[in-house]
Amino acid sequence: MDRHLTIITGASRGMGLAIAQQQLAAGHDLLCISRKTSDTLASQAESLGRRCEQWPQDLARAETAGALLDTWLASQDAAQFASATLINNAGMVPRIAPVSALTGAELAESLRINLEAPMLLTSSFLRGTQAWAAARKVLNISSGLGRRPMGSQAAYCTGKAGMDHFTRCVALEEAARKNGAKIVSLAPGVIDTDMQVHLRSADASQFPDLGNFVGMKDKGMLSAPADAAARIIAFLARPDFGTQPVADVRDP
Repeated sequence: MDRHLTIITGASRGMGLAIAQQQLAAGHDLLCISRKTSDTLASQAESLGRRCEQWPQDLARAETAGALLDTWLASQDAAQFASATLINNAGMVPRIAPVSALTGAELAESLRINLEAPMLLTSSFLRGTQAWAAARKVLNISSGLGRRPMGSQAAYCTGKAGMDHFTRCVALEEAARKNGAKIVSLAPGVIDTDMQVHLRSADASQFPDLGNFVGMKDKGMLSAPADAAARIIAFLARPDFGTQPVADVRDP
């Protein structure tokens, strides 16, 4: 039982890629679920002699990924793993506009990726590892926008707020189980990723908070993906992980 398994969504770029790279370097086996696969990850895994499976999956149709994960976990030799961790990192910001301007398809896609996919994958992970002796953790990457409202971000804010409350509920369920999983919905801080570029490119007439995002970039307030990934991994390793199911990476 000296192997560690990390399952991560959105691992092909940005902070998710940085987390996956650092977990590989630490000796973890990886299962990555992303819209696209990463040649960078594949090359790193090969050079380190590590196991890294990559599934190209559209998480707007997460029921497929959930069913695959059920089957995959059932095929694993649980006795090999000292720990198993699911990191629901994938997310998306829909077109930046008031909710009245968004189509039903845009709203549905946002909620499916930001809320439905983490729920389905968490369910599959907990079910598939319930009998494992390994230490089990679920980390849901949330956002400060799940905890404060913002105009023209209704869909994203709602998805992340739902993730926070989903995590609170699951924490209660797992606390009542033998070897229940520890679960946290974590705000990772403000990170210099494509999502921030998307926000800064918004139409100022449709996005009242545009200046705040431009200002954070101009003032150097954004964390590099690798730095943010290191802080998240350190948070996962904290002995009090799971004590507070909704947290911020900057919490003492």
